[in-house]
Amino acid sequence: MVVALGMTATVFTASYIDRNRVYLADSFEDQDLAVAGGRLRGYTLGADGLLADWYWMASLQYIGGKLVRSADGLNNIEDLRPLNPRLLYPYLDNATDLDPKFLAAYSYGAIVLPAIDPKKAIALTEKGIANNPGQWRLYQYLGYIHWRLKDFEKAGQVYEKGAAIEGAPVFMKMMSAQMRTKGGSRETARVIYTQMLTESADQQSRDNAKLRLDELDSLDERDAIGKALELFRERAGRCAVSFAEIFPYLRNAKPISGKGLRVTPSGAIVDPTGTPYILDPSKCQATISPESRIPQF
Repeated sequence: MVVALGMTATVFTASYIDRNRVYLADSFEDQDLAVAGGRLRGYTLGADGLLADWYWMASLQYIGGKLVRSADGLNNIEDLRPLNPRLLYPYLDNATDLDPKFLAAYSYGAIVLPAIDPKKAIALTEKGIANNPGQWRLYQYLGYIHWRLKDFEKAGQVYEKGAAIEGAPVFMKMMSAQMRTKGGSRETARVIYTQMLTESADQQSRDNAKLRLDELDSLDERDAIGKALELFRERAGRCAVSFAEIFPYLRNAKPISGKGLRVTPSGAIVDPTGTPYILDPSKCQATISPESRIPQF
């Protein structure tokens, strides 16, 4: 009888707990770092650099794990706030406290943190410049952050300061001038992301740069397709109902990127990721497929 009553009570108790469960906010998913890296510096028996590497590797795995678990994956790379990656800055801050010369940690933060907290991205990069005043590349990253914030004047000033550092490439002076004349252009964006794709030290940053370049190519391609659609509408008095109808107008279409349009043997026009564009007759324009990895903003 005691066992039976106990089992019955367990069922009712479990049901009550389930109905009154307290759901914690996403911010409780990540456990705060117990020790500040700066306090460990000098007390690790010469292993400061090794511990800094651990914090940096932890930051890479931290963001990578959240992206893998995210349903949207890399499509949200420009805005990582929904993933609530609140520990990324502490990881990188600890790494650079232990090793103030850790350029890879600064550069990774400069590229990824703007999608989470631009102010912290600026703070981390300025910390890197203070600790490494002779590294022009940190000025490049700081200029990139201000460019993302559309503060082209500030970005131009930062690139100009970086260009004055010994060993800085002509690219820095060119970007300083370009920020003041074509700061918001696709041309400027293409130069910035091409540089990142070539020089970034970590794979996630290169993946981000490649995705942005694909997006720029897609924008150019959709502009070219749009011109063909508009020309067809002018001559036919209606919008095309399939891309096949505008193929004669696409023969001479050349996107600004100069790469040309990609057409499959079945007649589909595909974006840089290989996913077919969708024709929207109601708007008479080509759109990105929901299945594409190209960001849809």
